[in-house]
Amino acid sequence: MSSSEVWDEATAARYDGDAAEMFAPHVLGPTLDRLEELADGGPVLELAIGTGRIGLALAQRGLEVAGIELSEPMVARLRAKPGGAALPVTVGDMASTRVAGEFSLVVLVWNTLSNLRTQEEQVACFANAARHLRPGGRFVVEQWVPPIQRLLPGERVVPMSLDESHLVFDAYDVVSQQCTSHHYHHDTDGTVRHATGTFRYAWPSECDLMARLAGLSLEHRWADWSRTPFTAESTDHVSVWRTAL
Repeated sequence: MSSSEVWDEATAARYDGDAAEMFAPHVLGPTLDRLEELADGGPVLELAIGTGRIGLALAQRGLEVAGIELSEPMVARLRAKPGGAALPVTVGDMASTRVAGEFSLVVLVWNTLSNLRTQEEQVACFANAARHLRPGGRFVVEQWVPPIQRLLPGERVVPMSLDESHLVFDAYDVVSQQCTSHHYHHDTDGTVRHATGTFRYAWPSECDLMARLAGLSLEHRWADWSRTPFTAESTDHVSVWRTAL
């Protein structure tokens, strides 16, 4: 078992609602367009497929999709959706679980690499992705750039979201590269729900080294799915590494 937190039934039941903005057409559309382009018509494997936000939508576009997911309640939510029962999902750890076949694209979106809370497991995840790729296949990761440059000397906490319905404060340990996110959800019944999650952040250059260890080379790096150029001010990156032909 990896160090990833395993999301329970209650978390899975709330997931799509809490992540509603990620299902919005202006967010989902460019993501799917870019992934479809990178897949080049070949089969896709999504690591940490969750409730199917990406995998089911790609399947609806006609791509052959499979998934790996650690949380059985999340898989149950996926399978209850239209088309979910036909999408093969293996319950397991994305750093080590193998599925049959070779893929043109392996996908890991929305900061999920950081769910693996040790560098060793993150390195293993890159290696596992590479093992599933056919020659010339691609591994794409969507990840945030840690905003620790906003920390003043002695500070540990950065406000990430101050939306009136969802407050997020991230507490950083810059020695271990650990981050604990504190989420405060203002629910419609007037209550405030607090949840935390612990992650390990990795810099883009560190991801490049993990990819190199797995036999992958950087093909693209953008600031978002619309291919905005990545700069020193970018808060996120979409990185694509490729196997040799």
